[in-house]
Amino acid sequence: MRISIKKIDSIWVKPLLWLQARHYGQVLNPAKLWGRKPVLFWLVAGFFGFLDRKKSPIQDVMRSLICVRVSQLNDCAFCVDANGMKLAERCDSEEKIKALANWQHSDLFTQQERAVLAYTEAMTITGQRVTDEVLNALQQWYSSDDIIEITALVSFQNLSAKFNTALDVPEQGFCTLPIKPNNAAVSQEQDKPQTDTQQTK
Repeated sequence: MRISIKKIDSIWVKPLLWLQARHYGQVLNPAKLWGRKPVLFWLVAGFFGFLDRKKSPIQDVMRSLICVRVSQLNDCAFCVDANGMKLAERCDSEEKIKALANWQHSDLFTQQERAVLAYTEAMTITGQRVTDEVLNALQQWYSSDDIIEITALVSFQNLSAKFNTALDVPEQGFCTLPIKPNNAAVSQEQDKPQTDTQQTK
């Protein structure tokens, strides 16, 4: 990591670090950085905790698909690792997980998943924008309030991934599936203009 780790003594942060170590077997690398600023740490933890709550109107597998896809597009090693582990826990199709980087060319994804992933990529890839067609496809499946949550989750994961890549936060060996995309393939996919068919699937 590009910023050194220091011992965190804040009574506001240590309980969450303890919970992480208990759940994952180790403290998460980003937490060692966010923990240097306790207020930011709690804001970030609370933001994601709300978006990934059990009673979210967005299915848990869908939330993980969003997080992993944003992680792949940002080439965030830690994010792909940690989010990939959660997706593997939630999704019963290993082949779908492996195909996520090239979901447009796979028959494993439902029309609903395609609508969400198209929206996710339109928000994430530099130079792309959310078009009326992309949003209309999403509205076939989700209410306006649901779309607010999806948008917030995509935004949060972009924040997290960019934070981690800027500070070179490494992976921690959580996910054993080969789901990190080939950078060249992703670059080609990003440069390819979307057709109306891809946008409205």
